[in-house]
Amino acid sequence: MMEHVSFTRSTAGSLRREPVQQRSAIRLARILDACATLLDEIGYEELTTRAVADRAGVPIGSVYRFFGNKRAMADALAVRNLDRYAERIEDRVGELPPGDWRPAIDVALDEYLAMKRVVPGFALVDFGAPSGVDVNQQVADRIGALLAGRLGRPLDEGFRRTLLVCVEAADALLQLAFRADASGDAELVAETRVLLHAYLAQSLD
Repeated sequence: MMEHVSFTRSTAGSLRREPVQQRSAIRLARILDACATLLDEIGYEELTTRAVADRAGVPIGSVYRFFGNKRAMADALAVRNLDRYAERIEDRVGELPPGDWRPAIDVALDEYLAMKRVVPGFALVDFGAPSGVDVNQQVADRIGALLAGRLGRPLDEGFRRTLLVCVEAADALLQLAFRADASGDAELVAETRVLLHAYLAQSLD
C-alpha cells in the first residue's frame, strides 16, 4: 500500500491563476487528471511537472501558468477530490427519505471507500488540507450540513465536535484498513461502520 501524503495550500502555494475561459478550465482538468494518474503509477517523489505536462499533452508553460510546483498541483488535486466527494454524497443523500441519519452516514462512508478504490491518485492524495485548515473539520462540516438538514437541527458547536470525532476516528481506522488490504480490509471497514453508528446514536437518537 502506498504511503498517504498530506498537502497544505499554505505551504504548497495556491493556484496561480483561475481559469476564465472554458478552454483553460479544460486544460486545468487535464493537468490534474494527468497528475492523479501519475501519482498511482510512479508516486509523489518521482512526480515532476514535466512528466505531468507530457502526460496531459500540454506545454510545460501551461502547467506553470497554474502551479508553481508539484506540491501546489497535488494540493489542487486534493481540493478537487474534496469537492467531488461532497457532490457525490449530496446527490445520494438527496435521494434518501428524510429523518433517519444512519443511511446518510452509510453513504458518506461508502462514497469515501468507492473513491479510495477507483479514483486515480486518491490513494496518495485524498482531501489534503486546503488553506491550512484542518481538512477533517471541513469534511465533518459538509457531512454535518447534510445531517442537520435531514434532522431539522442546527449545526452547532456540539454537533460539529461530535462529527469531527467521527471523521477523525474513521480516518484513522480506514488508513489501517487500506494498509492491511489494498481494497480496504472488509472487517475493519465493518468495524468502522459499527463505531460510527454507535457513537452518533448517543447524540442523534
